Amino acid sequence: MADIQKTLRSAFGREKTDLLITVGVLMIVMMLIVPLPTWILDTMMSVNLMLAIMIILIVLFTNDPLEFSLFPTILLVSTVFGLALNVSSTRLILAKGEEFDGRIVRAFATFVVGAEGTQGIVIGAIIFIIIIAVQFLVITKGATRVAEVAARFTLDALPGKQMAIDAEYNSGLITDDQARKKKSDLQKSVDFYGAMDGATKFVSGTVQVGIVITLINVIGGIIVGVTIHGEPVTNALNTYTSLTIGDGLVSQLPTLIISVSTGLIVTRSVSDGSFGTDVKKQFSAQSRIYWITAVFLFFLGVLPGFPWYLLFPLSAMTGFMAYRLTKRKMIEEELAKTAGEQEKAEKDTPAEMSPVVPLDPLSLELGYGLIPLVDQDNGAELLDRLTRIRREAALDLGLVVPRIRIIDNMRLEPSEYCLKIKGVEMGRGAIRMGHFLAINPGGERETLEGEKTTDPAFGLPAIWITEANREKAERNGYTVVDPPSIVATHLTEIIKKHSSEIIGRQEVRSMLDTLKENYPAVVEEVSKVFSTGEIQKVFQGLLKEQVSIRNLVVILETLGDYGSVTKDTGFLIEKVRQALGRQICLQYAEEDNMLRVLTVNPEIEQRIVDSRMESATGVVAALDPRFQRQWINAVLNSVQEVQNLGYYPLILCSEAARALVRSSTERDIPDLVVLSVPEIAQNISIESLGEISFEWKES
Repeated sequence: MADIQKTLRSAFGREKTDLLITVGVLMIVMMLIVPLPTWILDTMMSVNLMLAIMIILIVLFTNDPLEFSLFPTILLVSTVFGLALNVSSTRLILAKGEEFDGRIVRAFATFVVGAEGTQGIVIGAIIFIIIIAVQFLVITKGATRVAEVAARFTLDALPGKQMAIDAEYNSGLITDDQARKKKSDLQKSVDFYGAMDGATKFVSGTVQVGIVITLINVIGGIIVGVTIHGEPVTNALNTYTSLTIGDGLVSQLPTLIISVSTGLIVTRSVSDGSFGTDVKKQFSAQSRIYWITAVFLFFLGVLPGFPWYLLFPLSAMTGFMAYRLTKRKMIEEELAKTAGEQEKAEKDTPAEMSPVVPLDPLSLELGYGLIPLVDQDNGAELLDRLTRIRREAALDLGLVVPRIRIIDNMRLEPSEYCLKIKGVEMGRGAIRMGHFLAINPGGERETLEGEKTTDPAFGLPAIWITEANREKAERNGYTVVDPPSIVATHLTEIIKKHSSEIIGRQEVRSMLDTLKENYPAVVEEVSKVFSTGEIQKVFQGLLKEQVSIRNLVVILETLGDYGSVTKDTGFLIEKVRQALGRQICLQYAEEDNMLRVLTVNPEIEQRIVDSRMESATGVVAALDPRFQRQWINAVLNSVQEVQNLGYYPLILCSEAARALVRSSTERDIPDLVVLSVPEIAQNISIESLGEISFEWKES
């Protein structure tokens, strides 16, 4: 009930605010059409002045220009509001003439000007012209130029800043939410300065319109006063000129304040505090400027003709400020020296080590010669690839890969890199910067000039070539890759092969918690039967054979179906694979939904099933060593024949034998795919390419 009341109050508050703003905007439009009484005009002019003061105060106290991202829109609304007031005041001045009783306009025409009569008119006209000139030629023009440059530079710097955010994210300095927020703030900054570039034109347009309205008011007032009201020309000139200047001053003062606000907000793009905080910090950074200023003021006071009674006190005040700043600087240096000595003493004292030394889930160590691959000044191509690798792993395997920490390792050769999972090296390679790797995918190719090597990801023969030979290599059928692609491909293969080692209990718990938001019944049912560790073992068993765990709902529902029967991990993995049968088949099927497979001789398959033995890590095939050697040789020969035909080697066997066939070949043929008959989906066709068989005689 409390949440419902809170929601209703929030919705009502929003509707109330929206209603007030809508009414305000409609009133501004109506002011252009409907004549206003003078007391309403005075009220609106006071509100306009109040809003201008509030705007400049918000700008002064804002730490970041984006905190006042509404400013461009406010600028437009205030501009229209001021023009509406100009139209309303002009209508009343021309209609009433000497009988015009607007207090705000009269006050600006007399009190603000400081004189009455002809002298007041002249002074008011001069002040009005000065304000217009300052606004148009100085503030507005400068703010417009700054806004244009800020918008252009912000847009030009966008790609580099986005790459910097990706680099921080990939190195583990910021989280995914922080990276997303930083990119959102960056986009808002671009939008803000782009909007400010156009919004500054509102201010300059208001100044120009103010000049036109003033001339129209004076000329129109004289015409109305002489021809309609029958006033003498001199009287009409004094009356309408005085009221027009008062009206011009009362309308241009808020515009001047808003112009200053515009200049302030576009010139403070590099600020990290409020205007007052920045002034205090930057004007108190150096004491020498106050010493020099104090001496200069004292020197001026000594010279004849200068007001020494003003310059000497100012010199003394500036000198006192210089003394205070110098003293504070000395105290800060002393404190810094003491802190440095204390820190050095703490370093010399043996520190108590933490009982836990954390390891990075994934890390990429680079020799110093490969630093340009992740250097922002050189494009940092590898950082973009790492982001895509994590995204592709999530889509292909259903595994959210932890952030990949990039480390420079001086113990590596300059051109070497090393890939580690939880601190253990899983792969290593060498890169020749400025060269390309031409990989021979198979078959006879024209020999290329270059250094022979081996592709670190797949172990294929390759050659390091220069840019000049790249086109020739591509024409001859070589696969040509650049250094960032080499590292990225190697890392991708490492992640795929060792994905079962990457996923831990914490990752599984995070996946379950996220899934629980949309499928609470499934997660709760499975969590009652299985522990997080038991679910993790099932996930690891699937990932070990490159089966995606992205379809978590089907996996958990299958575990829920058989959880009351058994908790045997091997049995559960087989049942989950069967539930994901269509997904697994489509992963290896040809375009015509055809699976071309190898089958196993029934007698050999039965012997493998009979050798089943339970171990701590699951079921294994405890085959006779001689039988094992002949079995592996037969499988290798059959796989080679299938590959020569241009097909991916797959073995199809019974459900009882699948896990055992896989375990018996895992060490010698780790990438071999073994499917069981129940995993084959209905719309998948099967074509047998041969049978794995060999003669075996008992000794």
